Amino acid sequence: MAGILISLIGGLGLFIYGMNLMSRGIERVAGNKLRDILKAFTKNKLLGLLVGTFFTAMIQSSSAATVMVVSFVNTGLMTLTEASGVIMGANIGTTVTALLVAFRLSAVAPIFIFIGAVMAFYIKKVMIRKSGDIVIGFGLLFLGISLMSDSMAQLRDIPAVINALTHFTNPFLGVLLGLVVTSVVQSSSVTVSILVVMASQGLVDLHICLYVILGCNIGACTSAVIASFSGSKNAKRAALIHLLFNVFGSILLFLMITVIPSVVENVVLAVSGHGSSASNLGRNIAIAHFLFKIFMVIVFYPLMGLIIKLTMLIVPGDDEEQGDGEFSTRYISTVTPNPAIAVYLAVQEIYRMGHMAIDNLNLAMKCLMGQDAEGVRQVKETEQYIDYLNIKISDYLVRINENNLPISDANRISGYFHAVSDLERIGDYADNIREYVEQMAENNVTFSQDSLVGLREMLDVINQMFEYSMEMFGDRVETHMDSIQALEDRTDEMEKELMAQHIDRLNKRLCTAEAGIYYSDVIAALERIADHLINIAFALDATRKQEKAALLEIAHGKIELK
Repeated sequence: MAGILISLIGGLGLFIYGMNLMSRGIERVAGNKLRDILKAFTKNKLLGLLVGTFFTAMIQSSSAATVMVVSFVNTGLMTLTEASGVIMGANIGTTVTALLVAFRLSAVAPIFIFIGAVMAFYIKKVMIRKSGDIVIGFGLLFLGISLMSDSMAQLRDIPAVINALTHFTNPFLGVLLGLVVTSVVQSSSVTVSILVVMASQGLVDLHICLYVILGCNIGACTSAVIASFSGSKNAKRAALIHLLFNVFGSILLFLMITVIPSVVENVVLAVSGHGSSASNLGRNIAIAHFLFKIFMVIVFYPLMGLIIKLTMLIVPGDDEEQGDGEFSTRYISTVTPNPAIAVYLAVQEIYRMGHMAIDNLNLAMKCLMGQDAEGVRQVKETEQYIDYLNIKISDYLVRINENNLPISDANRISGYFHAVSDLERIGDYADNIREYVEQMAENNVTFSQDSLVGLREMLDVINQMFEYSMEMFGDRVETHMDSIQALEDRTDEMEKELMAQHIDRLNKRLCTAEAGIYYSDVIAALERIADHLINIAFALDATRKQEKAALLEIAHGKIELK
């Protein structure tokens, strides 16, 4: 008996490890592309349902998909209506694992492991090497299934086990068992797959398994609910949509299985195939899991608006606004998100920091031209906020870089660090201009109207550079390369032109020497801001060049990958 349990536990461990290895591998190789698909094609509920199904089928985890959705809702990047479609799709996509298990691919598992090992250890191209983890994970998953299946086959010879399973007929205990096990392993795919294996060995019957599946549906909501605890009220509502959808669907199916069991079972058998063999029963359970999800979507799709309203009643009100002087991040937090969206959230926070920095520069220049005392105080407070974001974003980047990020995201981390540093320096220059305003007010120094015209023109160029820089940085739009380089060259020319005009005004005694010192400092600050903006624009381009150089060195054996 002890040997059987050890073999059973080992098989389960291989199965869970293989599934997680495959899921992480897919996220690393294609996580950024899947994330972009998830974000771009969920603008209506039906499309969100289709994308959610595809996304979850790819990463083999409804928990990961729904946690990602909760993160998007938490940061305001996805509405509750959009999220509801993805959540319904995720419930369908999660059935893929059990369907694969039902088709018993264990015989070819060693082939997948061998191919994956060759890819992971002998192919130099990074993307193929990381794809090897996916193939190995797929093989280990079915090797674990094979080990569990062999162990469970031996359980049929133990009367005590057969007697216990034969008397396990209480539907409420079945639901409870599915809920508890799924909550612990954080995956309904694992629980249902174990049911498929047990059924394939004739240890359980279809009827009680249907109740266990209902418990799995509810237990699968655990990850999203936990992830929402530290989020906004909308994030809690998104997790609640997932929970209510599964609870209401499970209650409806529970009543149907209890009141009209023959109808439910006949539908399952009609789709999956009749037959008394144990292997056929395993396929029946996998198909039942799939049909339950489809049924729930058909029933509750038109009612999703009411479910969203119900979440509004359960979680009422809006999030409290931050008080004056309080600093906070909007898109990132101390909770490390799913690796597939970790960098995406960082970029959104960097965007926010960037707009805060450029707005602060424009306000500082407005104060310079009008010596606005109220604006001066605002510039100082915003600069403190920018410093705060610099620290928080940098800490966040360090933290997420320790996780298994998608390869393309991981390769851009250094570029994000540089961009944050450049934005912080832009904030410093805005604060320097604020200091000039205060000093000029104390010493009763003003600029002539002619000099202000030149500063406005230079500031306009800076603002245009900022728009191009952020597009190149965040959206990787490369069409602005020539334009932004031309604008940066223009700021260099304007610096020389404005200084020449300033010297001419000094010679004509139209400007004081003291005003000239401040004027030259402001021009120099604007020119350096232009330098930082072009650094931001090409931050990721520089990272790509470094990546290519590193890959060349790897190919020539100069660097050994860990």
